[in-house]
Amino acid sequence: MFSRDLWKEIFETISKNKLRTFLSGFTVALGILIFVVLYGFGNGLKNTFNEFFMDDATNTFFVFAGRTSMPYKGFKSNRNIEFKNDDLDDIKKNFPMFLEYITPRISRSALVKYKGESNNYNTRAVGPAHQYNEKTIMMKGRYLNENDVLERTRYAVIGRLVEKDLFGTANAIGKYIDLGGRAFKVIGVFQDDGGDNEERYIYIPYTTRQLIEKNTDKVDQIILGFKQEIGYPGAMAFEKSLNKFLKEKHNISPEDQRAIFIRNVADQLKQNQQFAGVLQLIVLFVAFGTIIAGIIGISNIMVFIVKERTKEIGVRKALGATPRAVISMILLEAVFITTIAGYIGMVIGVVLLNSLGNTLKDYFITNPYININTAIVATFILIIAGAIAGYIPAKRAARIKPIVALRDE
Repeated sequence: MFSRDLWKEIFETISKNKLRTFLSGFTVALGILIFVVLYGFGNGLKNTFNEFFMDDATNTFFVFAGRTSMPYKGFKSNRNIEFKNDDLDDIKKNFPMFLEYITPRISRSALVKYKGESNNYNTRAVGPAHQYNEKTIMMKGRYLNENDVLERTRYAVIGRLVEKDLFGTANAIGKYIDLGGRAFKVIGVFQDDGGDNEERYIYIPYTTRQLIEKNTDKVDQIILGFKQEIGYPGAMAFEKSLNKFLKEKHNISPEDQRAIFIRNVADQLKQNQQFAGVLQLIVLFVAFGTIIAGIIGISNIMVFIVKERTKEIGVRKALGATPRAVISMILLEAVFITTIAGYIGMVIGVVLLNSLGNTLKDYFITNPYININTAIVATFILIIAGAIAGYIPAKRAARIKPIVALRDE
């Protein structure tokens, strides 16, 4: 039941003991503030991992060819393994239950010119499915299609910054650029969330690159995407089967670890997410340690407050105050101070996190944040702790006989 006199008395006590009240509130506010900031930093670390590893598709294998490290079936060691177009066809034919898309990639560097502007850019000769792997976002025009591959067209899809470098504010679509001494028509301009480097690539059909390079059918690497419904176990099984298939086709020993390398993005992603999760748990542990430290601080202050007010409690009991009234007065004061200070600390912490944004990106903390419900729960826990911290010494003080309390020094 609300008692106006009781609250008036609490406010008078607070106003008379400003330093004590400030120290109590500061301990609570600091505890919540540190918890919110540390928890937000943990989320910022997680954001960095997601940004770094989620820019490209995660259901992806990158298949690289190397050199054999041991002889096998009459073939000598140190043999150079090369992928060709028929490897793409064979993978499609043998793994339709796993495969979502497949594309080769041939990477080259070339001097690119347009009128008076020129620069060196990395070109990637790819198939249409490469757009899904890189999550390429088309700004203008279109991406490469199957017809471009079949007809070996001299079409180019350029990054946003390539257009900016060579064309300034002009529209690049339909214009011809000199790419390594050959004219290519710009059919599309793309952007990529991976950053500036990703937006300085130029994509052309892989068959066109093969035609330029003496009509070869060789490819540097194979990129394929597996169906997401097969899950992580299915991806690992697919990787194992694919590795075995390619080794058998190219007469490579099953024990040879250097001839063919498959980078499983799903496996790497899982490992990195686990690492990020461990980091966040560590940060969370430290944050909760801060909460516990705040609770201990409140307890110590409340013990001191009750001890300081022992004589006052004796006077109240001598004048007829019940133990319940004494406990209520101390308890309400503790809860009130804890609630106000906790709310202030929470608000400051949330505002601080929101103001940081990407300023700590160099330290691998991107857009730190805390769910408001988490912040409220943490504050509520501290308020409950403040109530308990105030209740225990208050109950002990309420049991003291008035004559003993009045003699307290």
